Amino acid sequence: MSDLQAALTEAMELMNKPRFHSTLIERAGVDLDRALFPLLTRIGAVARIGVVELAAQANLNHSTISRQLAKLEERGLITRARSPSDQRVMEASVTRAGRRMLAVLGETRGRGLAEITADWSERDIATLTRLLTKLTTSIRAYTEANAWARSGVRGDRAQ
Repeated sequence: MSDLQAALTEAMELMNKPRFHSTLIERAGVDLDRALFPLLTRIGAVARIGVVELAAQANLNHSTISRQLAKLEERGLITRARSPSDQRVMEASVTRAGRRMLAVLGETRGRGLAEITADWSERDIATLTRLLTKLTTSIRAYTEANAWARSGVRGDRAQ
């Protein structure tokens, strides 16, 4: 494993650990089950998302995602409705209360990141930002160029 791969894997693992999410939620002072945090964040990143797509992104089965979405809906943080473009698709979207909670969580995440990088130079922070932006752009392009892999169609057979 390359040093880059190892460093990225460790950073992603640390930021996705339940303890990291729990710390963020606690510091934000919001009442949110830790298991619901990643889902609310994913839904909040887009205007609306299909429940099946969300389940795939979260690597959860449909029944698990439905139970978790029901909890978010009961709390008034999301709504679920049929897609205007395809009535077969159920979509989730964040409510005003959900956006407020995400804003508080985002501010808390920003403060935490500032604490984590407090001993970094402005130049190091700018360099990391530039390189992470470049990396995500490249990952997005790679993923889109290799969409055949997601569809199950082999590249040598794609038309």
